[in-house]
This record gives sequence, structure tokens and C-alpha cells, in this order.
Amino acid sequence: MSGRRLALYQRYPRSTLVVLPTIILSAVFLFEGLSLPILYSKKLFWQTSYSVWTGIVSLWEQSELALATIVFFFSMVFPVIKLLALATLWFLKLREEQRSQLLRWLSVLGKWSMLDVFVVAILIVLVKLGPLVTIEPRIGIYFFAGAILCSMLTTMYVERIAKRVSRPR
Repeated sequence: MSGRRLALYQRYPRSTLVVLPTIILSAVFLFEGLSLPILYSKKLFWQTSYSVWTGIVSLWEQSELALATIVFFFSMVFPVIKLLALATLWFLKLREEQRSQLLRWLSVLGKWSMLDVFVVAILIVLVKLGPLVTIEPRIGIYFFAGAILCSMLTTMYVERIAKRVSRPR
């Protein structure tokens, strides 16, 4: 059996002690970040909290279908696909071209990872400019950011190992 057909975890078994827990941690943080409130808004006597999911539902109910779809894909679908791609890259036996293609996809997905955190941050700053409206970040945004950062660091770690395997000897 060629060494190139071994899964990365088989070639670097001790690194699994880093990769597996960080993928799991990213998934847990992502779930919490999507379901817990990410922001709290107060306007005179009206107040509410929004999670990513309730925000998407609210956009959909307000007929903001394009925006709801964009937020759904960038906030929910892309991060899940990225974690699945990371697990695939680490645990499955892939041919060199499959591994390279998956690394390219991870790179593309990674470029969009922090988009939601930036959008919420901009929203908080913009709305704080109004004297009658208060918007504050909530715990969900920190979990979401933690999930993205954790998956980014794991991706960088796995990419470094995958490139080491790809180098000709």
C-alpha cells in the first residue's frame, strides 16, 4: 500500500489529538452560535434578541428572501460544509488530486468565514449611532466567532500537514 493512499490521520496519528477535538469544538460552538442570541435590540419600550436562525426566519417572514437565503448559506451551510470537508480531508483515504481539490475548496470557504461576524459588528456600530435604539452583542456571536476561528486554525493546521504529504520526496 502506497503511503500516499493513507488517510492523514494514519500518517500523523498524534495530530489527531489536535484535529479531532478542534473539529468537534468547532461544531459545538457553531451549533451554539447559531441557536443562542447573537444580538439584543431595544427601541424605546420594545426589546428582542435574535439568533442567527431567528434572524433568518424573520428575514424570510418579512419577504427578504434573497437576504435570508444569503445569510442562511453563509452562516449555516458554508460552516457545516467546511467542517465536513475538514473531517473528510483528515479521516478519508484520498488520492492526491482529491486532496488538492478539497484543499482549494477549504481555501475558498475560508475566505468567507468571518463575513457574518463582520456584518453583526457593523450593524451594532451603525445602530448605536441612533439615540433611541440600542443594539448589544450577545453570547451567540462569541460562540459563532469562536467556531469560525477554531475551524480556521484547524484548517491551517490540516493544510500544512496535507501539503507536507503532497511534497515529492
